Amino acid sequence: MTLNEIAYNLLNLVRGGRSNHDEHISLDQIKFNVRYYRAMFIRRDYAKNGFVSRHVEQDLGCIKLIKVDASKCCNLPINCAVYRTEKTIPKTIRRNFEESVTHVGDVTGLGTIPFVESNAIQWIPYDKYTKDKMKAYMIEDYLYVYNADGLEYINVKGIFENPKEVEKFSDCKDNGGNCYSDDYDYPIPLDMINLINQGILNGELTLLSSSMSDTYNDRMQDVQTRQQPSKKQN
Repeated sequence: MTLNEIAYNLLNLVRGGRSNHDEHISLDQIKFNVRYYRAMFIRRDYAKNGFVSRHVEQDLGCIKLIKVDASKCCNLPINCAVYRTEKTIPKTIRRNFEESVTHVGDVTGLGTIPFVESNAIQWIPYDKYTKDKMKAYMIEDYLYVYNADGLEYINVKGIFENPKEVEKFSDCKDNGGNCYSDDYDYPIPLDMINLINQGILNGELTLLSSSMSDTYNDRMQDVQTRQQPSKKQN
């Protein structure tokens, strides 16, 4: 089910299948509510069950890496090159003490790059067995790869707060099209859509639907009864 289908369904439910061009409940407003309810329910489900379904995961396709200087000061180079993603990674849903980046690997989807905390990178050169291995870590909203010499592209998957932010990434399987659209399958299990519908219908949409729509098509909010023009007394 797509986000557009979910939003249209909610709008039809609250209006009993009737709508008009001057409907004061916008689809964008409904989509916003769907997004944050989705994030909340995924977070609660993980906290309770410790499991994340693959149906909430999104694939960012092939992400280009660029070579940057490791110094945080613009005028103080330290001649230590590191590699990071050219684009920022969308914000992920909170999980217990970890990022919701579920996979970092090569473009085949088979090779895996271990994901570690950024403060652990300083100790990797002293590791006897893995000091020459690639490691991925996050700083701010960029994903960095340690020991990435010669690596140009990586593949990243994750559970993101706002699935729409994934549309800035390209999917080579779809002739270079975006990885996301509101007409694509929304990354959520069908049973969770029912929880979202209940939450929105009993919350935000209850308040919104209590106000009157413009059924007279004059761009003015209606009142319960319209005053009829008074007739002149003869």
